[in-house]
Amino acid sequence: MEPRAIVLAAGAGTRMKSKKPKVAHELLGKPLVRWVVDAARVAGIGEVVSVVGHEREQVIPLVEADTQIVVQHERKGTADAVAVCRDALAGFDGSLVVLSGDCPLITPETIHALVEERERSNAAVVVLTMNMDDPFGYGRIVRDEAGSVERIVEQKDCSPEEAAIAECNSGFYCFDAQALFSALEQVGSDNAQNEFYLTDVLEICRKAGRLVSALVTEDPAECLGINSRIQLAQATKFMQRRINARHMAEGVTMVDPDLVWIGPDVAIGRDVVIEPLTFLLGATVVGEDSVVGPNSRLTDTVVGEGCTIDETVAVEAAIDDGAICGPRAYLRPGAHLCEGAKAGTHVEIKKSTIGKGSKVPHLSYIGDTEMGEGVNIGAGSITCNYDGANKHKTTIGDGVFVGSDTMLVAPVRIGEDATIGAGSVITKDVSPGSLALERSKQVEIADWKSRQTAAKR
Repeated sequence: MEPRAIVLAAGAGTRMKSKKPKVAHELLGKPLVRWVVDAARVAGIGEVVSVVGHEREQVIPLVEADTQIVVQHERKGTADAVAVCRDALAGFDGSLVVLSGDCPLITPETIHALVEERERSNAAVVVLTMNMDDPFGYGRIVRDEAGSVERIVEQKDCSPEEAAIAECNSGFYCFDAQALFSALEQVGSDNAQNEFYLTDVLEICRKAGRLVSALVTEDPAECLGINSRIQLAQATKFMQRRINARHMAEGVTMVDPDLVWIGPDVAIGRDVVIEPLTFLLGATVVGEDSVVGPNSRLTDTVVGEGCTIDETVAVEAAIDDGAICGPRAYLRPGAHLCEGAKAGTHVEIKKSTIGKGSKVPHLSYIGDTEMGEGVNIGAGSITCNYDGANKHKTTIGDGVFVGSDTMLVAPVRIGEDATIGAGSVITKDVSPGSLALERSKQVEIADWKSRQTAAKR
């Protein structure tokens, strides 16, 4: 039977000091709870149940597409949070993993290992544990003389001897589902916090004669829970290094990995060089032999092979093979640089196609434009696409040359091989192969300087 999972995502996270519930805070552009749900999916978990509570209207949209939602109306402890899932999992008789929605570093491999260990041993529960240099704040794993798990004692309930134990509870478990829900009926709240602890289930199962065992993680960092902004920063650093190491192992060069941030869904080809202070987020893809950075941020952007992306912000853009972008370029949603095209210094492009080999070298804005091949746009040129109420389209044919400081007032069409003289304001269509000029008459007043000086005496 395919294993299932419960993701606990009902906590308030008061130490975050935020209007957002803690599981909705993001790590490398991805909400904390999504890291956990996605890890469960990769581990082979079938159905996932998300337990929501505090500010649930912010959490539900993050998980409703692929998990079953259960509401914990009163936060009475972790045992209660699991108990409210009873109906959602009615009749299920298999391995049930309980995961913390604020622990984004957990790996699919560890979740899978928990399930394997429980099914191999037929244990009532396998708890993931970790050995900590500073165990303060964590539940301690108390073992019997034979080394088996006897119980878990929370920090506030520890005796001095128990507080000295270094092996701690990670908050991740794999249960026999039937044994879990049977034991939950016996959990009480006679403890320092007057809460129903899920950890009490272990002792209940042991007293019932069932095996309770532990799986010790080799990397305690993957169990790091996020309860503060400081811990969020720590987890981000761990994940940054984990992701960067994976890409470098696959043939990506990073000049300084600590100054590169890559989201979990980014794909990067071999022999790509990523310069410092670069962010690659969302569903960004970078093709082989491209150079990205420094000082660049690409979100949901596809970059082809052999591109140079320098000091560029790109959002939902497409950059084809051999294109050049930057420095200090801004590609907004819908921007498409075709093969060998260029968007240069201080160039902004929005919802526009820049044709093969076309260039927008510097100090220009191109919006709502369809540009052909081999076009050159002079410095300081703008496609005036917005009339204050509506957006209009500019069409520029192949081989057009646009002089510097030109305004193309949309809707307007520039024919193939046309030339636009510098300083023009073009409000009408331009025929193919023609020269279009629009300039006011230049006026010169002789002796202007000397006359002005005389007038001041």
